[in-house]
Amino acid sequence: MQYLLLRDLAIIFAGSLLVILVFHRLKLPALPGFIVAGVLLGPNALGLVSDVHQVESLAEVGVILLLFTIGIEFSLTRLREMGRQVIIGGGAQVLLTVGLAAALAAGLGLAWPVAVLLGFLVALSSTAIVLKGLADKGEIDTPHGRLATGVLIFQDLCVVPMMLVLPFLAGDAGGGAAGLGWALAKAGLVVAGVLVLARTVVPRVLSEIVKTRSRELFLIAVILVGTLTALGTAAAGASLALGAFLAGLVISESDYGHQAMAELLPFRDVFISLFFVTVGMLVHVGFLREHPALALVGVAAIMGGKSVLAALGPALLGYSGRVALLAGLAVSQIGEFSFVLARQGRGTGLFPEGLYQTFLAVAVLTMLVTPFALQSGPMLLDGLERLIPLDRLLPGFRPQTLAAGGEPLTDHVIVAGYGLNGRNLAVALRSIRAPYLIVELNAQTVRQARARGEPAFYGDATREEILRGLGAERARMLVVAISDPAATRRMVRVARALNRALEPRRRRRRPADGDRADAPCSPFGARR
Repeated sequence: MQYLLLRDLAIIFAGSLLVILVFHRLKLPALPGFIVAGVLLGPNALGLVSDVHQVESLAEVGVILLLFTIGIEFSLTRLREMGRQVIIGGGAQVLLTVGLAAALAAGLGLAWPVAVLLGFLVALSSTAIVLKGLADKGEIDTPHGRLATGVLIFQDLCVVPMMLVLPFLAGDAGGGAAGLGWALAKAGLVVAGVLVLARTVVPRVLSEIVKTRSRELFLIAVILVGTLTALGTAAAGASLALGAFLAGLVISESDYGHQAMAELLPFRDVFISLFFVTVGMLVHVGFLREHPALALVGVAAIMGGKSVLAALGPALLGYSGRVALLAGLAVSQIGEFSFVLARQGRGTGLFPEGLYQTFLAVAVLTMLVTPFALQSGPMLLDGLERLIPLDRLLPGFRPQTLAAGGEPLTDHVIVAGYGLNGRNLAVALRSIRAPYLIVELNAQTVRQARARGEPAFYGDATREEILRGLGAERARMLVVAISDPAATRRMVRVARALNRALEPRRRRRRPADGDRADAPCSPFGARR
């Protein structure tokens, strides 16, 4: 038995190595590659792995470690900083997606518990794929990158309540609403107990362990904290996965979260790769061959519908249609936690086999398409904007306009972006009495700036009409104070088309950018 398991693991890692090398050559993230490897190696394709259930047992460890490390990464301070983006952006996306998907599923004749479960599955996105893709493109700190991150944080928080609700959907928990309330109350008590431990016992224990300067003891202590917390939540009627998340939260509130993450990452990556390989093994290649149209229509419907629904929250926050749709497109796939919920639903008998196979096929395809969608998103929106003005589709917060009766500014400075660099520049310009205008995509930032007396206007400075309204053709200088390379390039091209005197002088960020006219740097100045 052990020989067969070791042989299967060797086949899995060898096959995964080859597939991931191909994905690396194609500049694609590794995570979908593990799913593809599972499809190829599993019993429904080449059949090289003999005992999938043995591998699944190890894969469960990967799920627990994934939730454990997400708990370590999670920070209440970070949540407060991104409060509006998380609560409004994420809340709107999850509620609208669950509601619409469940309503459509019920309309197609599915029982309401199954319809709600489908809503849960569709609402969640892939934190790993999205953040990796945004990081590779340098777009984590862009407006749409921050919005997508906020949505993902909210989704991660929703996984735990979804897991608690699942037994009630399956009819395995008695007591109806009262039973659900009691289960949530018990979970609340567990959370409260964990937070007390986080403030008192755990930091002291880890502090004593650290004094020994033994990495082995520290790693064992961290794993013990995770194990005991997970067992405690299981004893309270919640899941091991919930316990793993709370254990990570305990570690994150101590001074040793970063070291714990560094110690656990190699184990997590190995075991979670097994999880995604086993997910791929569940996909029936024959099902895809027999129902290609169903799978493709499902992918298009989910990614298209989810992109629009996820864009509504950012539009409510005042972001432009383009930024809102870029954020929506980033989170339009089905995520890794959806597989966890789907497997639990299948185990309770809530998910029929045919529907389960349809979900797996569509989910895997959305994850495979996502890297391409992230890469081509701006071009797709450029094409869409030629047909439908995005700000009409998602109007969001309307920019204030310059007073028509006032004297138009000349020889002024346009500051694109009002982050730290933009604020510092505004202070410097004000001190020398130089005329300037600020254009910013975050509506809340615009309101705060105007409350301080700044000449700030809401708008997307990559749009010709916005720059024209700010008098770019009469401006002396354009300063791009944002961290979005693609938007910077578009802004420079549009500004130079309006005013050839705006010849940018560049502060290089990367040697590879050289002196390219479209280099993603901060251009200053005009030739006069």
